[in-house]
This record gives sequence, C-alpha cells and structure tokens, in this order.
Amino acid sequence: MDFSTKFKPMTTQPQEIEGLSFEMITEEIGEHPFTEEQYPVVQRIIHASADFELGRSVLFHPNAIQAGIEAIRSGKKLVADVQMIQSGVSKPRIEKFGGSVHVYISDPDVIEEAKRLNTTRAIIAMRKAVKEAEGGIFAIGNAPTALLELIRLVKSGEAKPGLIVGMPVGFVSAAESKEELALLDVPFITNVGRKGGSPVTVAAVNAISIMAEKVGS
Repeated sequence: MDFSTKFKPMTTQPQEIEGLSFEMITEEIGEHPFTEEQYPVVQRIIHASADFELGRSVLFHPNAIQAGIEAIRSGKKLVADVQMIQSGVSKPRIEKFGGSVHVYISDPDVIEEAKRLNTTRAIIAMRKAVKEAEGGIFAIGNAPTALLELIRLVKSGEAKPGLIVGMPVGFVSAAESKEELALLDVPFITNVGRKGGSPVTVAAVNAISIMAEKVGS
C-alpha cells in the first residue's frame, strides 16, 4: 500500500495538528445539513470523538448557537453535571465575560439531600443549579438523570436556562433523555442515540465560546 497518498504529513505543532484534523473532518463528512454557524460545533464534536456517526446525529434548536453566544457574552454561569466537563471547558473564555463554571454534584448539601430523599446526586444538583444559574448554559454529558430532571424543571417553570447542551452517554435513559430534550421549546444542542459523553459536550461548549470571543473582533 502507498501510504503517501493516504495520510497527511506528520507534524508536532498543536495548531497545525488541529488544522489538519479539521481539514480531514470537512473532507470526510462531505455534504451535511448543518448551517454555517452550527458546523463548527459538529466539527469539534467529531474532532473530540473521531465519530462521524455521532457528529451527523447532532440536533440543534434553531436559536441554540445565538443563545449560547449571548449567555457567554452576558456573563451567565455555566453549569456542568460532572467535574470532567468543568475541567475540559475553556474557563478563560467563559471568565473573560464575567462568567464562571460550576458543578454542584459533590456539594455537601447535595449529597445530604440525595441521601435523605434516596435519589441521585445528579437530580439534586440540578435542583440546586437552576436556582443559581438562570439564563445560564447547562452542559450535561454524563448523567441522563440530570438531563431528565432539568427537563422536568423547565416544564414546570422552575428552570429558565439560556442553553442546554445535553449529550449524556449510556444505556439507561440516555437516548430517551435526549429525545425529550429535542421536544423542548428552549435552546438546546443534543444528539440522537446512546452515544455522547463529557468530551463531546465539552467540545460543543468550547466551540460556542470560541464564537462568542470572535463576535465583533
């Protein structure tokens, strides 16, 4: 096999590696249904997962990108369901506009309340978060129960998120929670099926924060 015709030249420069990766993704994905503002999110999701099936399954509320940009530029909080998302998102870009990143799942009061009610910490964390992050971005990549609870709180009028990035991975309620999210009349980014996870949720949030930083530049 002639590898020279199949593979790009190797490089050790981070920006060049990312640039070559994005070129390869664009070449391989071919025609797609995403808008010009949605595609950078999909591109980074594929970059984080090397999964074109996952990338093609991403769903956007029509106002998702603009809502996310506005939330970041307005200094709204970003709530994550797990620490992995908190570690992965670019906090300097969030903090540049006065925002901050929060995870409530390990808070002592959340742990205590979850034990008292015999329920998951993810559910109680969402109940706490919606009281402190109105208009913020909720990034859920791990716990379907967190997403289902957030959806319930939205329907009951107790939660008013600016954007929900809901892409939990798993076998129990993961696909179903995303189906429910796609029916909400609030800005969302999600995907179809069991695939997802913290890395792709982080990728989606970072893509939006990059766009927020570029506004007016």
